[in-house]
Order: sequence, then structure tokens, then C-alpha cells
Amino acid sequence: MNTPYPPTFGLVLAGGLARRMGGGDKARIEIGGVTILDRVLATLSAQCAGIVINANGDPGRFADTGCVVIPDNVEGYPGPLAGILAGLDWLAAQNNGIEWMMSVPGDCPFLPDDLVERLHAARRKMGAGVPLACARSGEWRHPVIGLWPLALRDDLRKALVEEDLRKIEVWTARHGIAIADWPTDPIDPFFNVNTKEDAAEAERIALQHS
Repeated sequence: MNTPYPPTFGLVLAGGLARRMGGGDKARIEIGGVTILDRVLATLSAQCAGIVINANGDPGRFADTGCVVIPDNVEGYPGPLAGILAGLDWLAAQNNGIEWMMSVPGDCPFLPDDLVERLHAARRKMGAGVPLACARSGEWRHPVIGLWPLALRDDLRKALVEEDLRKIEVWTARHGIAIADWPTDPIDPFFNVNTKEDAAEAERIALQHS
């Protein structure tokens, strides 16, 4: 893949319990006739060297994607940071020379085509002392839509296991994080589906902008 940024692996965080949707995998909700997960995978595949899915429970339910499925490796379902750590641990084990991972949630159907490129650009603009980057649309920062360097894997494990840290923004603030901005008009590229009402709104957006 010939890109203006370092090779980057994609990580789809699909481990949520979807309580507000009545359970199940939010990533499997269809928006405009295509599941959110398929939309996410299609967008990331053009930007990433490969994609893995972080999900707990039976990995076979994602077998049709052809992606490797990795569960959390920290007990107690401590949230997105555990999924990010699992992704970094998996990437380190591949020993393939790739040093960056891009995480996105599995419930965002309208992710932008320039996500990885712009996050790397934001990071580089801030200088070598800022190793992390995340997305923002309008006034909302999206901490799980971010770039994670393999070099911070051990520090992240220490924060999760020894410090019982759960808040992404607390951990990223320790190291420095760049922000890449997107407009919310005509649509918010990071609109996420948490409720049935969100799914209906996403369907309306998809039909309007197809």
C-alpha cells in the first residue's frame, strides 16, 4: 500500500454489549442495506495494512469478515483501553515491522476516507514529542478514534493492570495527543449508533447522502 504515512494496522472495537439496543452486536445493524461493520471494514481497508477486530465472546460470529478476532487480555471488561492493548499486543506478536495501530469503534457507519492520513499528519505537525492522535468533529473529541504507537504498549498495560486506569483521555494526556478536526456538515463522520433512534437517524443520513 503506497501511502504518505507509516504502515498502520486497523483495529475495530466491537466488544460493547449494546445494552441500549437490547443486546447483540451493534456492528451488525444494517444502514442503507449494508452493516455498519462492513462499512467500517471497507473504509479502513483502503487506509490500513490490515484489520483485526477486538471482540469478546464467540469469535466465530465474525468469521465471515475474514479478520482475526482478538479478545481483551485484561480481566473484567475494563473498556476500550483493554481492546486497544489487546490490539497492540497482537501487533507486537506479528513482528512485521508495523509500529502503528488505528482504532475505531464498530458503531460508526460514516467514517472518513482520509482518517489515518489526517491523524498521522496532525501528529507530525505537533512534533516528535507527541506520540498520539485522535479525531474531533465540531466540539466533540472522539478518544477511541485514534492512533496508537506500539512503543507505548508496556506503559498502557501498566496503567490498566497496576493503576486500574479506565479513562482513555487521562492516559493519553500523560503522553501528549494531537487532534485532527472534521466538520459536522453535511454529516458528522463520527456519528455513532447507540440506540434504535440513532439507527433510524443513520438510515435517514445514508439515504440522503448515498
